[in-house]
Amino acid sequence: MIDRRQPGFRHHLNAAVDGKNDQTPKSEACCTASRLQCRPMLLSPKHRFLFVHIAKTGGTSVRAALAMRRWADPWYWPMFLCSRFSHLSGHRIGTKFPRHAKVIAARELLPRDYFDALFKFAFVRNPWDLQVSSFHHIRRERAHYLGGHQNFADFLRWKLDPERPYQFHIDTSIELQSDYLIDLHGNLLVDFIGRYEHLEQDFQTACKHIGLRGISLPHRRRAHDRKQDYRHYYDDASRELVAHYFAPDIERLGYAFDPSTPAAHAG
Repeated sequence: MIDRRQPGFRHHLNAAVDGKNDQTPKSEACCTASRLQCRPMLLSPKHRFLFVHIAKTGGTSVRAALAMRRWADPWYWPMFLCSRFSHLSGHRIGTKFPRHAKVIAARELLPRDYFDALFKFAFVRNPWDLQVSSFHHIRRERAHYLGGHQNFADFLRWKLDPERPYQFHIDTSIELQSDYLIDLHGNLLVDFIGRYEHLEQDFQTACKHIGLRGISLPHRRRAHDRKQDYRHYYDDASRELVAHYFAPDIERLGYAFDPSTPAAHAG
């Protein structure tokens, strides 16, 4: 049995890019990997921040809001040129982090004093809500990855099946959010954790820490094809499936199925 939450599962990513153990043709898998590498982790030497982008947590809007300020960063153009050289080399020279890289990658590769001085932040989301969002996103933009499952509960069971072949767009949304925030010993490495549930308020808090003022948060990828209350998508079985699979996130980040249940603020 494969546990998709364990580091040992990463060999399936390599198999997917090689065109093995995946429903995606090799050429498409390689193009997907290349496109992902072309969108680097959001790092600003001038403003001394690092944004850890967890999928389906409002990160696209955060990146869009902060991207304009990066152009005024004197380090932006050298970083951009290195990014282009990395792309031309097939990403063999390791000059940047992928868009959805975990904070541990930055900690291991950046100079320690430089990493420690950065304001590191991320946003998280209720796991039950995130899975509904992921379902609609895939159905809307990559319906061929649904595995023939048009019903949310059926898709969720198939998605979390440990025997399902790896597929990047699906598996990215079932990685533990907490794994993006910690080191190998479970120690928190980010300085601030915002919540999708009050994205605008927490984004402004992060901007104050960075020292940026007057930045509005655009609403990118706003869904109009889903019910607003994610609880309507679940029956008892699917609710417990998410509770079991994402138990570490639910405990560490203080989430519950019922949003009226008090949640501890992490970070």
